[in-house]
Amino acid sequence: MAPMIRTIAMPGDTNPAGDIFGGWLMGQMDLAAGNAAARRARGRCATVAVEAMTFHKAVHVGDEVSLYARILSVGRTSIRIQVEAWRRERHSDLRERVTEAAFTFVALDETGRPRPVPAEGS
Repeated sequence: MAPMIRTIAMPGDTNPAGDIFGGWLMGQMDLAAGNAAARRARGRCATVAVEAMTFHKAVHVGDEVSLYARILSVGRTSIRIQVEAWRRERHSDLRERVTEAAFTFVALDETGRPRPVPAEGS
């Protein structure tokens, strides 16, 4: 998997219980997948689906969160990408996978309509 984003979980990213909000983490994963999709499609893409998001561990304020992505498949206009999020405590080298999901994107043209994804290497 290729590294896409590395960020720090901050107090403003928490839910009312003080834990990192799952929606924040999902947003970071969507950004990572979107980066991979735009690179592969060589242009604008939009998220159309998220599958099987599974939370394995909690993320805490101050944790370094690293997001990795790999392309699972490419269709005529769509790209399916697996994203994993990993945490590292601020004062530790121990890394733990905290969540994963598959994101599907559609490549878009300048008018916002689906367009073919270019062949790899072209």
